[in-house]
Amino acid sequence: MDRDQVLPRSPELMGPHDTALLVIDVQQRLLPAIPNRETLVWNIRRLIDAAKILNVAVAATEQYPKGLGATAAPLAERLGPRLEKLMFSCRECSALLDDWRRAGIHRILLCGIETHVCVQQTALDLLGLGFRVYVAADAVGSRYEADYRTALRRMELCGAVLTTAESAMFEWCVRAGTPEFREISRLAKESPPSEIA
Repeated sequence: MDRDQVLPRSPELMGPHDTALLVIDVQQRLLPAIPNRETLVWNIRRLIDAAKILNVAVAATEQYPKGLGATAAPLAERLGPRLEKLMFSCRECSALLDDWRRAGIHRILLCGIETHVCVQQTALDLLGLGFRVYVAADAVGSRYEADYRTALRRMELCGAVLTTAESAMFEWCVRAGTPEFREISRLAKESPPSEIA
């Protein structure tokens, strides 16, 4: 197909330059209570790796790290300094949000824990601030299934877009046939960890 004839991309799709990844409170003392935590961390790690490959902005928060500990090691080693907060919502990190807005970022993909507390409150506040919000449903978690499911439903009803880690990676990538695509494909072909009950 002639590239001059390619139709414009849907405004519903995330792009690598207009989107940021926000990793919310994936902390050592919170994780043990989260079902499927190994898969959750694996999906978040793949999102972080994909974001770095495709130059997508990434930031992470920690809720009261003095009490809840630092970010889980497999993620912390890939992230820069994490923003500390006491509010459940990441709207407390206003300097980061202002920086992203100035950089032309108007879409934010959320991942982390817990779905019904910090992730949900952040999503609703970001929507109120005019951001387009996406939630990687396989990269967020809660202690209880009812809280997880209800939070996803509420966020979606309020305007957040539900997606998955793999879908987001390929959405950021846009096209095949590039070195970046090969790296994203490698991430997509990884096998998920085996969960031990």
